[in-house]
Amino acid sequence: MLQEKTMVNDALADEKTELTFYANAISECANPQLRSTIQQIRNNCETSQYELFQLAQSKGYYKPAQQANDSEVQQVKSQLQG
Repeated sequence: MLQEKTMVNDALADEKTELTFYANAISECANPQLRSTIQQIRNNCETSQYELFQLAQSKGYYKPAQQANDSEVQQVKSQLQG
């Protein structure tokens, strides 16, 4: 039987894969109604992914990287805007 940690991490990985799929589908969709529908589905998927992330983090299953300081954030912003 799978441990809860494994199940949560698997679900998180699945959500990330789905989000990539939806982003690709949205960027290639010419039909405005279909595009809007896929965007709504993606939004629900993002909400679900964030809830799973919060659960994993609260139980110690997921440790995000250390937060960047202001200088590092500014450096990345300038690189992306350049």
